[in-house]
Amino acid sequence: MSNAADTPDTPAPDPALLDALSFEPLTPTAYLDRAAAAHGDRIGVVDGDRRWTYAELHERCTRLAGGLAPLADGRPVAVLAPNTHVLLEANFGVPWAGVPLVAVNTRLSAGEVAYILQHSKSAVLIHDPSFDTLVDDVFAQLDAPPHRIRSGAEYEALLDGAEPLHRTPSDERSLLSINYTSGTTGRPKGVMYHHRGAYLQAVSMVGHTGLTPSSVHLWTLPMFHCNGWCFPWAVTAAAATHVCLPKVDPAEVWRLIREEGVTHLNGASTVLSMIAYAKDASPLPEGHTVRIATGGAPPSPAILRRMGELGFEVTHLYGLTETYGPAMLCDWRPEWDSLDAEAQARLKARQGVGNMISCAVRVIGEDGADVPADGTATGQIALRGNNLMLGYLDDPEATAAAVPDGWFRTGDIGVVHPDGYVELRDRSKDVIISGGENIASVEVEQAIMDHPAVLEAAVIAVPDERWGEVPAAYVTLQEGASATEEEIVEHVRGRLARFKAPKSVTFGELPKTSTGKIQKFVLRDKAWAGVERRIQ
Repeated sequence: MSNAADTPDTPAPDPALLDALSFEPLTPTAYLDRAAAAHGDRIGVVDGDRRWTYAELHERCTRLAGGLAPLADGRPVAVLAPNTHVLLEANFGVPWAGVPLVAVNTRLSAGEVAYILQHSKSAVLIHDPSFDTLVDDVFAQLDAPPHRIRSGAEYEALLDGAEPLHRTPSDERSLLSINYTSGTTGRPKGVMYHHRGAYLQAVSMVGHTGLTPSSVHLWTLPMFHCNGWCFPWAVTAAAATHVCLPKVDPAEVWRLIREEGVTHLNGASTVLSMIAYAKDASPLPEGHTVRIATGGAPPSPAILRRMGELGFEVTHLYGLTETYGPAMLCDWRPEWDSLDAEAQARLKARQGVGNMISCAVRVIGEDGADVPADGTATGQIALRGNNLMLGYLDDPEATAAAVPDGWFRTGDIGVVHPDGYVELRDRSKDVIISGGENIASVEVEQAIMDHPAVLEAAVIAVPDERWGEVPAAYVTLQEGASATEEEIVEHVRGRLARFKAPKSVTFGELPKTSTGKIQKFVLRDKAWAGVERRIQ
């Protein structure tokens, strides 16, 4: 046996050879180069009655880059549009112009849009004609409004008159896009994405959702939200077909599923509810499966069971704007296939494990140590990996507070099960402390959602003279269904400890963000108005 002294040194690569190999920086726009080269004659985009091949999409995006570059002059380009080919093309054309993309939430007020344009220093705004009046109001608030391009004839004229341009980054960690948070606690923050993170996140989504050249992806998730979880690039990487959908209309969703052969879509759990309980809902034909990635809130076991009955395969994801969308997913294990439907649904509702691009996950207790993996001990979920933001634009203090030690603090409370899967228990601000007892609002919501008449539910803390605060439920019923406050309360009491049952039930439509998340802060602000001390 030789000893360590006899072991030759590990050979090092020749620096000259490395230079000759010319390793290219990772960028998600390269996926369109590949799709056009390998699948250029196949349909890449369907938008209403318009269709473009991948070769045509590539040409349009390079011309968009050529038209934007002199107008942007190194500053970001903003886009205010629903899920149309315009926003899809911007995910490639804007970076090829050598500038960051700012995809603007379409449900914001004029003041909010004006703030984003000003804060990001956007030089150009491309907008859908449906936002003409809004943009007029936005520009009236700006001293130096950006160059304005209206999609349609004006947008097409820009492309027609431009020379193709195809810039790529010299540094894969350079700024790709700026995505603004919802700003529920003050001004929205500009989350900075880099090329490397988006490239790796996209390829991770290809693998985890099973995208192939035969796949047809329906755009039910807003493309402006975390750059559509990086799916503009992921779908293109697989050379699958993009089917644009400006508005989530259940009847149109079902029509496109059947007529276009949709195989994939993404959305919040509210989108699942809209699809599952639509008038047009019926089990998919044998051999036709639609894979759904859902996030934003844990889907209830009830909705997961319903989707399964219709032939949809649901994977639960978890992430934030700061993590390019999905950072964790409930990776399904084959050994769970033999479990009964109820057990499977509860497993699917968990947030799961880090995705394949090495997004490390921790659940940290108050002492700063990892909590035991016993499914009981709670702590804050923290994340680190390739898909973590560069930071908040022009806000180093907020960046340092969010990532104090290289681990991004999500603000979400969770547990780790013995099998290593993480399960969300609550947003830290959503924990209800009633008479000294902690009540997880998510747990109560899922119990309510198991009632056959319930479509959606939100539970928050409301003030109470005796207990400090108590849980209150806000419920939307399914169309044509009925239920009383007493029925809902007794339904929960039959499943959870009595002190966890809501003390009141309010029926009606729930306030939501543009991505389908229920806005609990709207409910809280109303419930706590005029209360001197608010316990959270």
